[in-house]
Amino acid sequence: MEAGFAWPRGWRRIPLAEAGKWLSGGTPSTSNDAYWNGDIPWISAASLKSFRIADSDRRLTRMGAANGSRLVGEGTVLFIVRGMSLKSEFRIGVTAREVAFGQDCKAVIPVEGIDPHFLAHAIQVRTPKILGMVEETSHGTGRLDTARLQALEIGVPPLAEQRRIVAAHAAFERRIAVVEKVLQKLRVAEAALVARATAGAQVRVKLGSWLHGIEAGKSPLAEDTPAGEGEWGVLKVSAVQRGWFNAVENKVVRDPTLINSRFEVRPGDLIMTRANTEDLVGLACVAHNPPGCLMLSDKTLRLIVDHSIADPEFIELVLMEPGVRRQVKAAATGTSGSMKNIGQDAIKGLLVPDVSLDDQRRTVAVRAASKARTDSLRKQLVKLRAIQQGMVEDLLGPRPVP
Repeated sequence: MEAGFAWPRGWRRIPLAEAGKWLSGGTPSTSNDAYWNGDIPWISAASLKSFRIADSDRRLTRMGAANGSRLVGEGTVLFIVRGMSLKSEFRIGVTAREVAFGQDCKAVIPVEGIDPHFLAHAIQVRTPKILGMVEETSHGTGRLDTARLQALEIGVPPLAEQRRIVAAHAAFERRIAVVEKVLQKLRVAEAALVARATAGAQVRVKLGSWLHGIEAGKSPLAEDTPAGEGEWGVLKVSAVQRGWFNAVENKVVRDPTLINSRFEVRPGDLIMTRANTEDLVGLACVAHNPPGCLMLSDKTLRLIVDHSIADPEFIELVLMEPGVRRQVKAAATGTSGSMKNIGQDAIKGLLVPDVSLDDQRRTVAVRAASKARTDSLRKQLVKLRAIQQGMVEDLLGPRPVP
């Protein structure tokens, strides 16, 4: 317990080891077809991405679950104890059905008197402390020592209060889910907008004919924290999102000799990912109001658009069109499951619908109205999550001693 803090009156103070029965998972032989492609979700570090754990892209048969893995029922708390994700986040959730799980996860079946959702939230709120326990293995992945994690203390109120806290959290989750659903509908509508704008284009032209050129950035030695006020930063590939530019995704560059203002991102620049995952490589976005002192990295490109024949925001949309995405994936190089790369010549050679500049601008204008709503909803989501996090910390964390 941190000095100057205490749990509220009436709460029990217990180490996680006493919160439930701890279980380890495993992986059945991948060479035995009788173990796989059944109906039991197999949860791994790669598939545990949701607080509600109900499915996975890999599934086991009953035989597979009995030979090398571990089955747990609904209401079990699962969390990651090994993997690359542990370097930046702690993934945890509660099973909504029977599942099996791998050795990168641990499971806790709560003891009587502890609600599984409360336990998951109580552990989750200690994320900063937990991430501070992560050790790096020889392979570069993160690892959590079970004994240290089990020694971490949580506060446990009476069951009725636990359930009130869970219900308050769930109410926020419902509000967030509604906003996310509207955002998803807007993304679908945006995809349909591109399809309508390009449906009449019988001719395709090379993207390079719409550009004056392509400029690559550099990746100087940088620290893995965003640049602050007045500091220079270099973009991470995650700065390029689907339809928007996320300027905070950058690394600060401390050495002034490594700063090159020629690579600074300027308002209106069309920025593209040269290297990323298969689903994200070759996407682009317009940097409308970038802060100063941000440089392109070697994994990001600046597409220099010929404004007399093309609109940068239309190119941004076109690069999300399914036909163009298929070309990008075919042109990208890299081994399966790794970072993919696309070269400048391949980018210039992408065939895009030949749409007049006037029609491009009309499409962009329609999209702008939708994008304004999307931006507003995204800000609302950020605000809701911040309020939710603050509420959870207030309800579940130790309180300052008066």
